[in-house]
Amino acid sequence: METPTVNVVQSITPEELVAQLRAYRLQIPEYTQLTQVSSRALQAAAAVNIHFLHASINAVGTSSSVQGAISATQEAMWQEADDGARWTAVEDELRALLKGVVARNLTCRHRLGLTALQVYSICRQLVRKPEHADLLPHVAEMRRHNRFGRQRRSAPPDGEPEAQPKPQPKLKA
Repeated sequence: METPTVNVVQSITPEELVAQLRAYRLQIPEYTQLTQVSSRALQAAAAVNIHFLHASINAVGTSSSVQGAISATQEAMWQEADDGARWTAVEDELRALLKGVVARNLTCRHRLGLTALQVYSICRQLVRKPEHADLLPHVAEMRRHNRFGRQRRSAPPDGEPEAQPKPQPKLKA
């Protein structure tokens, strides 16, 4: 009886992945970053209807005058359209990768946050006994930074009286 083979995937460190991603940048043709203004300026022409695009490429193939005016051939335009379509698969995969990394980081922060809240709860119980007095400054610091539980109102600065709510006029029926 054969033993099934198990593919073991070696984990990568964040630093190694960042180095690989930066190396990929150098291999991507026309890789660039755009400002928001530059990106907006390109949007209208980039969003032409696909049928309009195909008709214009066919027109280039029909007329040497059009080819000369735009300095491009029908074959070059078809190649660029094909390349653009193929690179959208890369876009999709990178978006999926980004979503996976975001989910991984959220899960990690959740796990750490939950553990920190458990530590706080345990420490609050332990400081009730004198033998755990060394935890008091830590509990005080956690309490100071805890955004869960009771919210304390901040005291008005010295010399300023606390604002009193203004009485609302009564409406006659």
